[in-house]
Amino acid sequence: MTLNDPCGWSGSIHTFLSLSKSDWLSSLQAHHQRCMNSPADQSQILAWDHSFDILQRELKQLVQIKPEIGNYSIIFEYELPRERGRRPDVIILGPCVFVLEFKDYAQLLQAHSDQVAAYARDLKNYHAGSQPYCVLSFLILARAKDQITDNENVIVLSPDHIVDVFTLSSELEAGPLIDPRVWIAAEYSPLPSLIEAARTIWNKQPLPQIKRALSAGIPQTIAELLSIAQAAKANNELHLALVTGVPGAGKTLVGIQLVYENHLEGSDLQNTAVFLSGNGPLVKVLQHALKYKIFVQDVHGFLKEYGGETAKIPHEHIWVYDEAQRAWDAERVSEKRGHATSEPEDFLRIAERMNSWGLMVALIGEGQEIHLGEESGLPQWNDALAKMQKPWIVHCPKKIAGTFTAAKKLATSDVLDLSVSLRSHLAEDVAQWISALLEGDLIHAKTLSESVTSQGFDVYLTQDINVATNYVKERYKDQEDKRYGLLASSKAKNLPTWGIHNEYNYTKNMREGPWYTDPPSSFNSCCAFRDVATEFSCQGLELDFPIVCWGDDFVWDGIWKSPPAKRSKAKDPHQLRVNSYRVVLTRGRDGFIVFVPPEIGMQSTYEALKGAGVREITEVNTKDLIVKDGAGVV
Repeated sequence: MTLNDPCGWSGSIHTFLSLSKSDWLSSLQAHHQRCMNSPADQSQILAWDHSFDILQRELKQLVQIKPEIGNYSIIFEYELPRERGRRPDVIILGPCVFVLEFKDYAQLLQAHSDQVAAYARDLKNYHAGSQPYCVLSFLILARAKDQITDNENVIVLSPDHIVDVFTLSSELEAGPLIDPRVWIAAEYSPLPSLIEAARTIWNKQPLPQIKRALSAGIPQTIAELLSIAQAAKANNELHLALVTGVPGAGKTLVGIQLVYENHLEGSDLQNTAVFLSGNGPLVKVLQHALKYKIFVQDVHGFLKEYGGETAKIPHEHIWVYDEAQRAWDAERVSEKRGHATSEPEDFLRIAERMNSWGLMVALIGEGQEIHLGEESGLPQWNDALAKMQKPWIVHCPKKIAGTFTAAKKLATSDVLDLSVSLRSHLAEDVAQWISALLEGDLIHAKTLSESVTSQGFDVYLTQDINVATNYVKERYKDQEDKRYGLLASSKAKNLPTWGIHNEYNYTKNMREGPWYTDPPSSFNSCCAFRDVATEFSCQGLELDFPIVCWGDDFVWDGIWKSPPAKRSKAKDPHQLRVNSYRVVLTRGRDGFIVFVPPEIGMQSTYEALKGAGVREITEVNTKDLIVKDGAGVV
């Protein structure tokens, strides 16, 4: 192995069987030091030692039965590029890709099964060397005996069944052997999180060319917006472009990349764009991650500076407004800034005052209005157009074209509609499943849940918060880039009893920047479970596996109900609760766990979630987690 090798050891199975344990261990330890910048601890070395003995014993038997398997390649501790230390224990390359994960347990933990399934999913989706082939995943319970089962396409087995499984698998998967040199050198382009993508763009590095993300249409959307901007400048026109999309579809990423493209040297539109958001936590997190405050700005600060009766005008001509469906109405602006014009009207009037060209890009999230003053949504933008003096050209997807009756000219393009969620690794039915759940159509939700599972997105249900926290800690153990934490609705009154402090006095001082970006070992990290993020501090952001704490503000009684809101100024308080739960349920990249407190008044909600296909996860003892048989599937 050399300093640049992405694995601890690789070679043929024949070569491995003639290898000394000391040489093999030395190679793995050196690789760990390179990957993690720290030596392997004693428990890791003991685990390697044990797996070496198992593989030497079982593979020798296997080669005696099927000698051709000795020509298969075996790769230990392959580091997934761009993933900061994520390493499947063993990969065997034959006519297909075998992913093996060893655990020093006698019983199955669902977290371990999901971990190896995620390795297989990511290799199949993002690794060019694996995409043409079948990818099979195996969880080997080193302390078990005479055990073999299929746990959602992960073969869970004891060491004494390795020979049986590989004999059968090699017969089923015939074909030429995968070239290990080509496989190891193949491009691996994982789907970056929003924060990772923003950092990559800002550091002037290319975003990975993700095959399935490209098919979701993001490059075409950006190209369309750049073309609109160039036309606006060339013709000295005013344009409004609206980009719609389901939660996690990449709207924010589109906005950040569009602004970045306009900051590139040599661009016709250089330094003419700004990214604006009314989502304070998103602004704080991006500013914290980028260590820069000009690129991403708070929309309310921008409008306080340039809106209303002021004569000031900004130097930027392209304004990208994230979550534009949440723009404040005139009543809220009057209350906060003292002049009775809505934020959409403020924006358009500023543009008209500039006496030049302009492009307003409104990124529209669907069903996510959660604050007072946001309930007017999309029609506010048409109302604002009707009050303008100058002609505006509107660009939008066909599905919302009927809203914009006040446009001088309307150009429709479905390139401006992002309908596939990238957040959940292209698990395309997650958004539909959540919509069916929140609409109370549990039967349809149950049907959709089966395809959600098959797409590799995990959703679980528990009445024990410790089961939830144990699951995520075990699943993402030693994975420094992974984030998990507690999410909850701000209006749930029963959660503090269970240690979920979603009260305003606790959440008002939350530091979102470190909560989302600090490593799991940090006191301020979401992974410490110290602070809870409500819908207000997680909208537009994401975690790998949130724990969604379901409260008494949204309960099932044949339909979804929310208690009457006292002294509420909201036009439709119940719809705000629906939207709040949509927000917290759509933050996960790999999946999420729902915690429902074990209270009599919450039991019907727990049963409704089961009926919608959410699978129960329970604790066997202090060490092991299993999934109950006979439950629904998500």
